Amino acid sequence: MQEFEISLHSFQEVQEFMALAAGQGFPVMVGSDAHQANARSLMSMMTLDYREPLRVQADCDAEAFSRFRQQADKFLSTSNTAL
Repeated sequence: MQEFEISLHSFQEVQEFMALAAGQGFPVMVGSDAHQANARSLMSMMTLDYREPLRVQADCDAEAFSRFRQQADKFLSTSNTAL
């Protein structure tokens, strides 16, 4: 499992990130230590607290993760560090 942090500030950004996650060939989870959501499910994503950065977890190899993280560049949290 590989991770990075994102920040989503509007419903449009949530929808855009969900579309990006749906296009991946591997599971993508989003959340915090307290709660995880399936990034492909609107109902699941709406249960998250967007006031803080969210951790994205991708169950994929390093090459696929690198591509996914580049595609998600616009959502990366400013406090993002290599996790």
